[in-house]
Amino acid sequence: MASMFTKVSGLRKGYDTDEVDDFFAHARMVYEGANVEPLVHRDIHTAVFDVVRGGYDTDEVDGALNRLEDAFVTKERQDIIAQQGQAAWSALLNERARSMYPRLKRPSGDKFSHPRKGYGYSIEHVDALCENLVRFFDGQLKVSASELRMVTFPRAKGKNAYEEAEVDAFVARGVEVLVGVE
Repeated sequence: MASMFTKVSGLRKGYDTDEVDDFFAHARMVYEGANVEPLVHRDIHTAVFDVVRGGYDTDEVDGALNRLEDAFVTKERQDIIAQQGQAAWSALLNERARSMYPRLKRPSGDKFSHPRKGYGYSIEHVDALCENLVRFFDGQLKVSASELRMVTFPRAKGKNAYEEAEVDAFVARGVEVLVGVE
């Protein structure tokens, strides 16, 4: 069977081929309705694979994950519009966007939990992203799902950091909203 992705040389590291192949096979079955086990765009956005020598090219896999996430959102939009109408889709997107507001309204430095120990994401950089999202929702700034997917944060420690998992979930919700309106 031919690989879906390019493998890096045995001297370089890439995503574990078996994990990636299994994930994409499962996603295809769910998308085509052949598998009732749930998989939603957030699962795709937060998918993590082990990094091993000779694995798949990470940029290729990440690009495919982005396209797969877009496809799942598009399918969800089509299904909801077909069953309930455009107003239902708009209401769902509005609710998803509103779910982000409580964090966005919190004061700088208090938008997310701090890591209990070790490192997390830089408060300054995460808060700057949150300010950009506020400006987006206020119609003052354009932000795309692609831009949000590509955001990275410097690492920081203790009270200068936010808990990574919380920020990642929040960014995933932001991508979900932006893909839904694009």
